[in-house]
Amino acid sequence: MTENEISSKIIGACVEVHRVLGPGLLESAYEVCLTHELRERGLEIKSQVPLPVIYKGIKLDAGYRIDMVVENKVLIEIKSVESLAPIHTAQILTYLKLKNMKLGLLINFNEVKVVNGIRRIINGYL
Repeated sequence: MTENEISSKIIGACVEVHRVLGPGLLESAYEVCLTHELRERGLEIKSQVPLPVIYKGIKLDAGYRIDMVVENKVLIEIKSVESLAPIHTAQILTYLKLKNMKLGLLINFNEVKVVNGIRRIINGYL
């Protein structure tokens, strides 16, 4: 499955989770429900994936965690904020670079329509 096919399934799952829960909950609630929904759709999910920082060639555990990685191809960062800020985009781009991945989805569940809170971030094309 390609990154685009996976991201399409992720977006569909996000719509379903948002339809059932609505906006206004904590990120952790959306993460647990999205994980369940994606597994129900047959996708491999890793949650709270440790992300070491590589500094001058040295791998350091700085305590960073990626919210989700789907099929080892798409990184997901979940938010539940009033609006996405440029720093959120920068954060997921940094995570993509550190993880050497191509595609990430930044998802803000605190929207009237969740599709308005989804941003595709492509490593190397920002």
